[in-house]
Amino acid sequence: MHITVEPRDDHAVLYLRGEFDTFYVPTLQQEISALAKTGMHRLVLDMRFVKFINSTALGAIIKASKEASKQGGRLVISRPSPFCRDILEKIGLDRAVSIFDKEEDAQAEVVRDTKVEAKRPEAADEAEASTVLFSPVDLSRLEHFLSQSKHIVKPPMSKDKPEVGWSGSGRMAALDANGVRFTWSGGNTGLSPFAMGQLLAMGTEWRVKFQMPMYKRGWCEAACVVRELDERADSVKVGAVFSKIDEATRNAIKQYANDMAFLKEELKKATDK
Repeated sequence: MHITVEPRDDHAVLYLRGEFDTFYVPTLQQEISALAKTGMHRLVLDMRFVKFINSTALGAIIKASKEASKQGGRLVISRPSPFCRDILEKIGLDRAVSIFDKEEDAQAEVVRDTKVEAKRPEAADEAEASTVLFSPVDLSRLEHFLSQSKHIVKPPMSKDKPEVGWSGSGRMAALDANGVRFTWSGGNTGLSPFAMGQLLAMGTEWRVKFQMPMYKRGWCEAACVVRELDERADSVKVGAVFSKIDEATRNAIKQYANDMAFLKEELKKATDK
């Protein structure tokens, strides 16, 4: 990661570019410490070009924000990439550190007591990190339900080549070593929540693919069985337990869950009054 520091009259902007992981945490801390020695405690972290960030780096941002506040200053985040914004909001860091989509709003925030309202972009790209892709083990079940839909063009499927069949895309709600939870709105199938619930019925087995952005890059794969199903007005919420998963992936999930727990605890400390 590369950091460019631009001191202004009453604040400083730190432009971060690249992958912000554990290795670069000391670099950020050194830059912030150098600014603090000059009495500069009003900081803007511009994260527009940050492609990756892990739990240690997020913890460093929380710590830097707390230290700036102790000194009567403030730290805010400006223009986070879609990847970063998804993670920042997923762990709730935006409750402790204000996030802005315009650089001028972020800079105005750190130099006055009246906060500028942080706004989410109207059409932010949805990061792949929150996506769960799922496809059926039983292809005949899929044919039965999707044959009722007039809104989807289905590629040819066969038992010998299940990968050419349909797959759904859900929004991840939770992930641990035992299983995954996600919400599905039906995509382009045109299915009602009731029909979605019948398709993803309890006891059915599915192949899933998902990501853990702060720990392991790329897609992880596993098989799971639906154990919980909640029909909502326009979607279904699914809870599934892993029925087949390799040990390396399970260990990665455990580390990911530990990282998330650590960050949420640090965030709680930062927001407790």
